Amino acid sequence: MPRLAGPPSRAHRPVRRSLLAPVAAIAIALGLAACAPAGTAASVEVGADTIVVDVRTPEEYAAGHLDGAQLLDLTGGDLAAAVPSLDPEAEYLVYCRSGNRSSQAVALLERAGFTDVTDLGSLERAASATGIEVVTE
Repeated sequence: MPRLAGPPSRAHRPVRRSLLAPVAAIAIALGLAACAPAGTAASVEVGADTIVVDVRTPEEYAAGHLDGAQLLDLTGGDLAAAVPSLDPEAEYLVYCRSGNRSSQAVALLERAGFTDVTDLGSLERAASATGIEVVTE
């Protein structure tokens, strides 16, 4: 006679446990995908009027940066000092070394009223997303 109530039999427990691993892997993958910086795009079209901003230090910039990028060192205060002279209606693409400073820079620009700002994350991600060559000076 089949069981109608009560806990599942021991025969069913291994099956349920074996389903937990794939479900956990999917949940972890989805959780990690959610950790990407907001506004980060896999591929970004760079228009003629797009302003690409590197918020790293001058030393990091000299070691390699996106061709044509404007250096506005976040930690040195260059970006904050430049905000009043920047066009709040322009499109900005921002990157740094790892994505930490670029996310801070995007937040600073958005608080200042800039509406078209994209966080590209690291230099490598920025180069990949934009197709712009990394150059040294």
